[in-house]
Amino acid sequence: MSKFSIIYLRSFFILISILSIFNIIYSYYFNLYLNLSSYLPTMVISFIFVIVFFLVKSKDYKQSLFKKILSVVIGYFLIPIIICLPYYFSIYNISFVNSYFEAISGFTSTGFTIFDNIKHIDQSLIIWRSTTQWIGGLYFLFSIIILIDIFDESLKKSLTNFLSFNSSELLKQSIKVFILYIILTIFIFFVLKIINLRNFDAFNLSLTIIASGGFKPINELDYILNNDFKKILFSLTLLISFFSIFLSYNILFLKNKYLNFFSEDFYLLIYLISIISIFFIFFSDNNFSSLMLSITSSVSNIGFYLNENNNNLSFIYLILVIIGGSFFSTSSGLRFFKIFTLFKFSLNELLSHTKPKQILLSKIIFDDKKIDYDVINKYFLSIIIFILSLTLLSTLLSINDIDFSTSIKLGILTIMNTVNSGLYDLNNFDFYNLSVINKIVLINFMIIGRVEFITLIILIKKYLLKN
Repeated sequence: MSKFSIIYLRSFFILISILSIFNIIYSYYFNLYLNLSSYLPTMVISFIFVIVFFLVKSKDYKQSLFKKILSVVIGYFLIPIIICLPYYFSIYNISFVNSYFEAISGFTSTGFTIFDNIKHIDQSLIIWRSTTQWIGGLYFLFSIIILIDIFDESLKKSLTNFLSFNSSELLKQSIKVFILYIILTIFIFFVLKIINLRNFDAFNLSLTIIASGGFKPINELDYILNNDFKKILFSLTLLISFFSIFLSYNILFLKNKYLNFFSEDFYLLIYLISIISIFFIFFSDNNFSSLMLSITSSVSNIGFYLNENNNNLSFIYLILVIIGGSFFSTSSGLRFFKIFTLFKFSLNELLSHTKPKQILLSKIIFDDKKIDYDVINKYFLSIIIFILSLTLLSTLLSINDIDFSTSIKLGILTIMNTVNSGLYDLNNFDFYNLSVINKIVLINFMIIGRVEFITLIILIKKYLLKN
């Protein structure tokens, strides 16, 4: 293992150890002794990993792209093993497979859960669930910085003023993301307090929302979002994980006009306004505040649901889930900018054939950047891999006694790391009694969904196409 991989994974084991101590303190303070001992194995084992990583000496300072990808993928499998221990050692008699499934679901910010009634869970364990999503969202943002070399040149150029692709700059930008992530989490917490949510609910939801997760501290959000003002303000908080995490940074430091993260956020804003306008015009018979929450919940890949939502729109909400949000955010999806770029490129190609004498420049609307054919190939490849992944996952689920319609919907939500809910007619899906084979399949595809699709091709090429 390279020195870089050791430092990268060690940092998250330190964080897990600290957060497990926080849960122990919380349990002591509020006399929640039932599951107190369940956090000790996580604290001890994560601390042992930290010590081991400190003692391991590696002279390999090379940071090849393959080693970076391998470090990220190993983390997605290894870290949830430590995270799942409080579930496994709790009083609820949860099997290791179910515990690992819950941990993976949290760490990938998906939100699938084996618990059918949150009220029956200890408060400290509810906090642990939300904490795992918060850690997973941060891990995902760090992985984007680390794997920046696999992305298109336009994204690299937009990051150039922040990132110069060396070890010291990687550390610097990771710290910046960490600080922004904490600040935005605190901001969401205070916004939720404005709508008079109790501290426990506001804290858990803020951890989940910033990570685009789907874990809830209560069974139904309708009980706490009981008026239009609360629904609208809550919907706006969901957009924080829809736009780039650097949007707030750019707003604060607007004098740095050379920073161009605003470009993608500008497209996303137009896209969001268009979607809301279309829904308002054609579905005005629905409660607008509930409709707003459904839209923001889908585009941000969170999946929160109110019982009064219209289930007839589930197909449209699934499309919004597939499109996703900003590239440099905790949301998933194929990413709006990729689809927009491919649409623009395809339109140009069609026009060039219908009007061959007309000179057409492959430029993105509202921008002076020219579309590179390598970028188009990468974007198109991502969509192909998504289709193949969805086909494979849906087939595997169908073979294992899940009806085809449910398999398709569940496949989309799994790959897009979005919680199953009434928005997509899957709110009653039972993960606890799901077969072990199906759980293992979902575990792997939740990770595949969180890792950028193109990285899979690089790993396959490394092992299978060495020549």
